[in-house]
Amino acid sequence: DDWLTARAGVRSPDQLELTEAELKKEITRTLTAQNPHMPRDIVRFNFKERAYKIVDDMDHTAIHFTLNGNLVPKDSDEGRRQSIKSGSEAGRFIENAAEEASAEATEEAEVKDEEPTGDAEGEGEVEAEAEAEGAETAEEAEAAEVEEPPPPKAPEKKLANKFNFIERGTTTFHNPPRDKGYQTDPAPYETFSANVNQWYIYDTYMEELERMEKAKEKEKAKPQAVKKEDKKTGRKLSYVEPQHGDSLSKVAKAAKIAERMVNLNRFDDIVQDFKYFEDASDEFRGQQGTLLPLWKFQYEKTKKLAVTAISWNPKYKDLFAVGYGSYDFMKQSHGMLLVYTLKNPSFPEYSFISESGIMCLDFHSERPYLLAVGFYDGNVAIYNLKKPASQPRYKSSAKSGKHTEPVWQVKWQKDDMDNNSNFFSVSSDGRIVSWTLVKNELVHMDVIKLSGDGTTMQGPEGLQLQTLGSGTSFDFHKKIDYLFLVGTEEGKIYKCSKNYSSQFLDVFDAHHMAVDSISWNPFHLKVFISCSSDWTVKIWDHTIKTPMFVYDLGTAVGDVAWSTYSSTVFAAVTIDGQAHVFDLNVNKLEPLCTQLVVTRKKNKTTHIQFNPAYPIIIVGDELGLVTCLKLSPNLRKMPKVK
Repeated sequence: DDWLTARAGVRSPDQLELTEAELKKEITRTLTAQNPHMPRDIVRFNFKERAYKIVDDMDHTAIHFTLNGNLVPKDSDEGRRQSIKSGSEAGRFIENAAEEASAEATEEAEVKDEEPTGDAEGEGEVEAEAEAEGAETAEEAEAAEVEEPPPPKAPEKKLANKFNFIERGTTTFHNPPRDKGYQTDPAPYETFSANVNQWYIYDTYMEELERMEKAKEKEKAKPQAVKKEDKKTGRKLSYVEPQHGDSLSKVAKAAKIAERMVNLNRFDDIVQDFKYFEDASDEFRGQQGTLLPLWKFQYEKTKKLAVTAISWNPKYKDLFAVGYGSYDFMKQSHGMLLVYTLKNPSFPEYSFISESGIMCLDFHSERPYLLAVGFYDGNVAIYNLKKPASQPRYKSSAKSGKHTEPVWQVKWQKDDMDNNSNFFSVSSDGRIVSWTLVKNELVHMDVIKLSGDGTTMQGPEGLQLQTLGSGTSFDFHKKIDYLFLVGTEEGKIYKCSKNYSSQFLDVFDAHHMAVDSISWNPFHLKVFISCSSDWTVKIWDHTIKTPMFVYDLGTAVGDVAWSTYSSTVFAAVTIDGQAHVFDLNVNKLEPLCTQLVVTRKKNKTTHIQFNPAYPIIIVGDELGLVTCLKLSPNLRKMPKVK
């Protein structure tokens, strides 16, 4: 009777103690399908209304338990296969049971027939019982044999699954439309008017006809076998002319490398001297030095032309350009522009032929593939080495304000405010012109006009005409962009500014003859050097009217150049074929080296330039030969740092 005893309830220590009234009070609790932990302040940008909107349709479903079951639907393929399999197994089981029952019945009948009987009555009873049992088993066996397996069930009619998501109507979320607009500049238009007459129409039709005929000729053009006779062997060689000039462009690079390797082996001793040889005899010469001849650059087509300009490439230190023309103004002919490299002294990398002689050239400091050139006929041009062609990429003309006399020097300047390339040129016509490359066209602007010595020329009907000065050379300051110097045929040097086109900042009475070359010192910003045909080389401070140093070289000086490694070293060439190298830090009175560069008597040296990286100089002469010389250790001493 323990279960009848009342059990004391166990109370939790934190259970509230409520009164009877509070316990009987009904509290209604409403259950909703909303998740109380779902954030309610999610905001997204609405592109349609172009404003941020609170998202209302949040998913409140919270999954507490999920289990992947192994139940298979009856309507599926797998369910049908399992139902068929289970039906066939049931049929086999029924057949086996019937066979076993019949076998047991026959065995029992045999056993009862063989057993002996006691008395007749007993035998009669036993036989009656055995017959009754035999009849029953026989009936059962016949019934089992007659009974057949149940026929296969007819396939049930498939009911539509209301929870099949494929058959349900679904709604898709439509993306809000977005508006996108473009604002373009109006198409440029131009008002054009012209008078058309009969011969204008005729000329237009003829030009179109010629253009069509040329197009047909190009289509019909095929490579033809050309026979050429070899002068040495007398054999007639036949070869096929290529259809296009750039047929060898695929192997051009490999051929260039192979050619350089062959030249490297051919001039191996010169290459070794250039790289490693140092003249040990300088130790016994005191302060004197020597120039070691290295390569000689010569081209067959320039043998009758003089070297009129030399310029090293600012990026590729082994590359330099040479301009060819003539200083004999009675024998003017064509000109040539060659670009050589120290890696292949036997043949130029680029060659261009011009109708007029080339007088000056200059590489662009930031775009080393652009080369500005000045011609004897007063034109200026720009060659693009990236796209070499027979004609310059850009060239001035009479319409675009070309000079009326030879252009003696060109110099690249920094790009203007619109990032347009521009360079300056000086000519004997007294004009200093700024050329700007605007939309593939050279646009000129006169910066300053050089005035004569105040002399006037008598014109027709008693008019007084003022003569203009003749500029021969100029150079821009390395740091002050607007400041530049101009040398003239009268021997004067003008200090000018780009900002003042009507007057000069200063005038130096420098030489008695034409100023052939003028150059600012690359290290000392106040110092510049000039040379002239009056046999002198002078070094100036642009704030002082008198020269600081004057050197008389005994014959006309063709060119002078500052070194790129020292502020006190410079070199000059004279028309007697000699090169003079000075170092003011060692000897302020005499040159450290005076050496004959050309051997022929009638030959004259014209230009000299220091290499920006290697201890070599190149010298050009009037017979088109460019000689490379290496400075001995005494000539390239670095100045001491104070």
